Amino acid sequence: MSPSATPSATTTCCIVGGGPAGMMLGFLLARQGVDVTVLEKHKDFFRDFRGDTIHPSTLELMYELGLLEAFLALPHQQISNFSLSIGGESFPIADLTHLPTHSKFVALMPQWDFLNFLAAQAASLPSFHLLMEHEATDLIETGTRVTGVRVNTPSGPTEIHATLVVGCDGRHSTARAASRLPVHETGVPIDVLWFRLSRREDDPVNALGNVNYGNFLVLINRRDYFQCAFVIAKDSFATHIQPAGLQAFRASVAHLVPFLADRVDELTDWSQLKLLSVQVNRLERWHRPGLLCIGDAAHAMSPVGGIGINLAIQDAVAAARILAPALAAGPDRAIVTGLTLAQVQHRRELPTRITQAFQVMVHHFLSRVLGNPAAIKPPLPLRLLSPQPLFRRTMARFIGLGVRPEHIEP
Repeated sequence: MSPSATPSATTTCCIVGGGPAGMMLGFLLARQGVDVTVLEKHKDFFRDFRGDTIHPSTLELMYELGLLEAFLALPHQQISNFSLSIGGESFPIADLTHLPTHSKFVALMPQWDFLNFLAAQAASLPSFHLLMEHEATDLIETGTRVTGVRVNTPSGPTEIHATLVVGCDGRHSTARAASRLPVHETGVPIDVLWFRLSRREDDPVNALGNVNYGNFLVLINRRDYFQCAFVIAKDSFATHIQPAGLQAFRASVAHLVPFLADRVDELTDWSQLKLLSVQVNRLERWHRPGLLCIGDAAHAMSPVGGIGINLAIQDAVAAARILAPALAAGPDRAIVTGLTLAQVQHRRELPTRITQAFQVMVHHFLSRVLGNPAAIKPPLPLRLLSPQPLFRRTMARFIGLGVRPEHIEP
């Protein structure tokens, strides 16, 4: 039997998606007294192979919120310098120790720990409501205006009516699809295979990026294991990699990163690998009456640079600052105009475009490398620039702080 419908509810701001953007936006709006309901379709935040790199820009926000010390008490690893191994040679890329922030490093932390931390902080705010196992299925529209969300719950379908709906539900956003907002797609020549391999105490601490023999592997240090991102040509997993067999895949990993040769046999089945179909796109318009999209729902990012989670959080901070004055009057009196929603896009679109342009440039480099089995020769510009402190500091600002970093206002 189908579950019966549950009573509808009303809130000032209904946030679809309990990811980094949704949880941060909900927390910040609730701090300012706005009644917020966050919908998360899963029963918990535990999902592996999600963005786990918390950059200095996000850590600085934690400091401004007075939460940095408690946040860094959670298990994590720290990286202050980034290097890239190309053709067997290691090149320093970014030095974060000179950043004008309180935390001069990237914190590697499972995303579920980050989201649980935000949820715990927000739980003390009376106007914050987190509803787990609540899956948004469609938008409610009154005339041309979005006025709420249709939701499936464990108790049956329901409706949540809101002055403003914010889509924060990722690259496969239900809110975005239902909104019919136009999307600008950027062709992407790569996909990523995520998997785990055990880590030893004597393994290199900063073995992040490795490029050679037509392959690119990123190793994210999770203390007792590596979270591995193996970059492949677009749509080649089913057509080339799987038909070649798991043994051939293990051999390619060991050939690229020799110190992993003694543990690639931990991969015994294709089910241990998760395919990420990489997308880079953005909405031409992030809003319509009653609806705003931010984070990956507004602009799907490549995993290049681990920037996506931090860009989404910056969106949330800007959105909270711009939206809070309009939403503070409550569900019966709040009025959010198209101009207010446009201000969010205006504030965050330039950083999005610049970041995506950088990712596309990296994609072009990788597309020339992937599939060429010969040893790669490090590019001359990298040989010239890598020794220069100014280059490493510039890259550190771009990776660590991003374009137009946001701040928490008192």
